[in-house]
Amino acid sequence: MSKKILIIEDDSDIAAIERDYLEISGYEVEICAKGSDGMEKSLSGNFDLIILDIMLPDMDGFEVCKNIRSKIDIPIMMLTARKSDIDKIR
Repeated sequence: MSKKILIIEDDSDIAAIERDYLEISGYEVEICAKGSDGMEKSLSGNFDLIILDIMLPDMDGFEVCKNIRSKIDIPIMMLTARKSDIDKIR
């Protein structure tokens, strides 16, 4: 059985590149473009990993992470184009 990964990313080009690389490597991938959709999907999809963008249109990726973590224990990889040290530390 292949591992399932959820990508929460609003940039469709970036999400497609991530999906393509992961699928080539044998992973099953689903994409959500909004944080709220990603939170809902994360709780119902039995995912092994979430790849989460920090800058989303409807809510901050940190908020999405906090909400997911309060309900399930799952690895979350945060991705961002932000460059400030505080964002990296958070």
